[in-house]
Amino acid sequence: MKTIKRQAPKGILGFPVAPMNAEGKLDLEALGKNIEFLIEGGLSSIFVACGAGELHAISNEEYKSMVEVAVKKTQGKVPLYTGVGGNISHALEQAKISEELGAEGYLILPPFLIDPSQDGIYEYLRTIIQSTALNAIVYQRDNCILDSKTLKKLCELPQLVGFKDGVGNMENNIEFTHIIGDRLEWVNGMPLAEVTMAAYVNLGFTSYSSAISNYIPHISAMYYEALLNGNKEVAHELHEDVILPIHRIRKQKKGYAVSLIKAGMQIVGLPVTTNVRAPIATVEKEHYEELKKIIDHALEKYPAPSRVI
Repeated sequence: MKTIKRQAPKGILGFPVAPMNAEGKLDLEALGKNIEFLIEGGLSSIFVACGAGELHAISNEEYKSMVEVAVKKTQGKVPLYTGVGGNISHALEQAKISEELGAEGYLILPPFLIDPSQDGIYEYLRTIIQSTALNAIVYQRDNCILDSKTLKKLCELPQLVGFKDGVGNMENNIEFTHIIGDRLEWVNGMPLAEVTMAAYVNLGFTSYSSAISNYIPHISAMYYEALLNGNKEVAHELHEDVILPIHRIRKQKKGYAVSLIKAGMQIVGLPVTTNVRAPIATVEKEHYEELKKIIDHALEKYPAPSRVI
């Protein structure tokens, strides 16, 4: 068994999609291209089969296939994390698959349906975290909202290396980072995280998951560099020209946090269809055209480095 360093990835984290062909079946070759594109774009790590990867809609057999592709594409290049969660029995199977195939860790997504108590959340997370030797990152969103006591207790587990926030309660985030400090890596997991990262970075959140990096990774990198260097003019321009306009489209319809990514990927020429699995719906034609105009303008004003797609 390989030695695992108890440290979460830092910087801009890559979350590939689950490409589907015209029949709605997984396109593993396209997944490989997606991962290669993210690595070439400078993403610090790959998180496969998470929210953007439609974990809620894939079988564990498909899950295994996705992880196998990701292991092959990331080996020796960047850390690989997987998504686990939902039904706890499935989550434990996913954690086992991740460990057997050689992932470095996993992001734990919320349980389905149940709105649990704090002791219930603790047991759900503890059970998954302790089921393997892999690193674990907790994802706070939906049915997994932690209080500081629960998070502090989870920090007793050595496998826990990070906390990803997808809620946006800044009062709680201030309390968490104050009490726990650098024991964990703090990850901004809000939808289109570039919108809120300026607020998060002041609390000690140094990493974020980037949806737009699936099609314009250089824009995300430019924005984060400007943010860290205090270049307010560049950060403002990127917000005005690209980030906020895409964010406005994303808010038009539930599920666009996933399907809009695939639309953007298709627009830039990646071999991905816009097909998604229910209950997520595909991007409407009007919104697709709006996104295309934004991306075309962004690539004209902020050209991407040359790459082979």
